[in-house]
Amino acid sequence: MPIQKEENYWTQRYQEERTGWDIGYPSTPLKAYIDQLESKDLDILIPGAGNAYEAECLWQQGFKNVFVLDISPIPLNAFQIRNPAFPASQLLCTDFFQLQGQYDLILEQTFFCSFVPTDENRTAYAEQMRALLKPEGKLVGLWFDIPLTGDLEKRPFGGDQTLYERYLTKSLTKVVFERCYNSIPPRQGKELFGIFKKNRIQKL
Repeated sequence: MPIQKEENYWTQRYQEERTGWDIGYPSTPLKAYIDQLESKDLDILIPGAGNAYEAECLWQQGFKNVFVLDISPIPLNAFQIRNPAFPASQLLCTDFFQLQGQYDLILEQTFFCSFVPTDENRTAYAEQMRALLKPEGKLVGLWFDIPLTGDLEKRPFGGDQTLYERYLTKSLTKVVFERCYNSIPPRQGKELFGIFKKNRIQKL
């Protein structure tokens, strides 16, 4: 979809408070991953972050190089109000596919599942993730393990492990990708947890 149309779509969702994906706190699987991180110097990107509770958690734990990206200004403004000391320069209101820079860690919160599930979009997602990672950097997060319907207006879009791996492993190396054991109750059995790594030498 064109950038402006995507921005309008998500901004309208926030304005109408149609944000069923927003649980109001860091998701358990990502919180567990964050809690075991040791280096506070990591450059961390959270794309399609929404209200970015995971970024808030990182910030409160002393991670200073956290970058929060969303195409709509509404959740970013809400985040800034909740976290007034957070650097405004690290709140990125832009299109994911236009972002430049590189990060040690990218945290994915079903962001992949927000895009219209065309081969073009999903290939572009995987390629951009690789471009945004430093050598040996990691993409870590959650993907919905739900059927992919033919309704191209019903977001979030689903998929299964085989489908996701078809795209992700073209650009990255799988470290782990499995059914999530510590999802919140409403999402039990509906999420996959994955860690994918960027090798120094790109796979052919």
